[in-house]
Amino acid sequence: MKRSSGVRLCATAAVGVLSFTLITGCSDGGSKDSGDGKGGQAAKPAAKALSAAELKKLIIAKGEVTGYKVTAVKGGTPAKSAVKADDAQCEPLLHVLTGIAPGDAAAETNRMATQDKKDPTDHATSMDDLADGKFEDAIKNSMNLDVTVVVLSSYDGDGAEKALQSVSGAVKACAGGFTGDQAGEKAKFTKVAEEKSAGTGDASLAFAATSDMGDGDAAPVHAEVVRHGNTLASYTTMNIGAMMAKKAYTVPAAVIKAQTAKLK
Repeated sequence: MKRSSGVRLCATAAVGVLSFTLITGCSDGGSKDSGDGKGGQAAKPAAKALSAAELKKLIIAKGEVTGYKVTAVKGGTPAKSAVKADDAQCEPLLHVLTGIAPGDAAAETNRMATQDKKDPTDHATSMDDLADGKFEDAIKNSMNLDVTVVVLSSYDGDGAEKALQSVSGAVKACAGGFTGDQAGEKAKFTKVAEEKSAGTGDASLAFAATSDMGDGDAAPVHAEVVRHGNTLASYTTMNIGAMMAKKAYTVPAAVIKAQTAKLK
C-alpha cells in the first residue's frame, strides 16, 4: 500500500500524542495594537513577577474549557538552550512554537488542551486492513482535532512587553521562513505570517508558521501571544487532520476565552 511521507510522518506524530514540545519534528494585525506590544490601553507592568506557584493557580485546569480535555504537556518542556534557530532573530518564534516562554521569564507553567472527539477508526481492526484511500481518510479524520499548548509566563519590570516585542519583531524579520533545531531534530519553516488575534489582554499578536510535511504539502501551525500586565499567555495550536485535508483552522476561541477569564 502506497502512503505519502506526509501521512506517515503525521501518523507517527499521532502515536506520540501530538506532543507540541516535539513540534519541530513534524515539521492582519493585533488586537488593540499592531502587534508590537504598545497597545493604547496597556497597563504599566508590575514591578515583580508572579511565582510559578501563582501561575499554576491561574492557568486553565481540568473541566474549565468546554469541549476540551486539559492535561499536563506530554513530554515535558524542552530546555531553552536546546532550541535554536539558524537566525537568532527567529528564536522567539521557535520558543513559542515549542512551548517555551519567550524572553527572560522569571517563572512559567503550561497545560495542553485537546479537543474532545471520538476516533472514527475505533471499529477498524487495523490500519493495514484499510484500502489506500480509506487509510488516508481515516488518518485525516482521527487527527482532525485541535491540540493547543498554553504557556503562562511572568516577568519582572517591563519584561513582558519586551518579550512580546521580540515575538512581533521576529514575525516581521522571519517572514521568509527559517530553520529550527531542537536537540538535533531539524525543521524548516517556509514562511511566517501575522494573523488577526482574538483581541484580548493589554496587547497581543497572532501568527502562523508554515513548514513542509515532507511531500510538498504546507503544514501551518498557529500561535497567539497575549500580554496581561506583566504576564504573557502563549497559545500554540496544531491540527494534523486539517493540515492533511488542507482545511483552515486557528487557535481555538474557547481556549483563549477560558484562559483570559482566569487572568482578569
